[in-house]
Amino acid sequence: MAHAGRRILVAALIAGTLDIAAAAILALQAGRTPDRMLRGVASGPFPDATGWGAAGAVLGLAVHFAIMAVMAAVFVLAADRLPLLKARRVAAGIGYGVATWAVMNLVVLPLRWPAVFPHLDPQTVATQLFCHIVLVGIPIALVAARR
Repeated sequence: MAHAGRRILVAALIAGTLDIAAAAILALQAGRTPDRMLRGVASGPFPDATGWGAAGAVLGLAVHFAIMAVMAAVFVLAADRLPLLKARRVAAGIGYGVATWAVMNLVVLPLRWPAVFPHLDPQTVATQLFCHIVLVGIPIALVAARR
């Protein structure tokens, strides 16, 4: 189990860093600041966090990595029980990226912000699928397959 814990941590750090970097770039492209985006992340579990300044942004970063740790743990633990996920790691990572996109964008975000989500315009879906597949699913699957 210690080895699984190490892979979960590494996968969460890699995928979490890639994903939050992409989110910061997308925020800047949309004319928003990364700290505002991070406060938005924190406002999921802490609705008042949008007004908490730097503390809200730091909390948003912690919330993001906590979510990523759960995503990594689910895949790593599943891959340890289903050898096909390790044998077909890239395909599994693509599938997991699509699954994480669907759960976040079609379930989690609409439950928290039903008036705002889901965003299903083609450009947003393509961008989010890219991020979830290339920056989250595949890196987590590659780390999970390590011995």
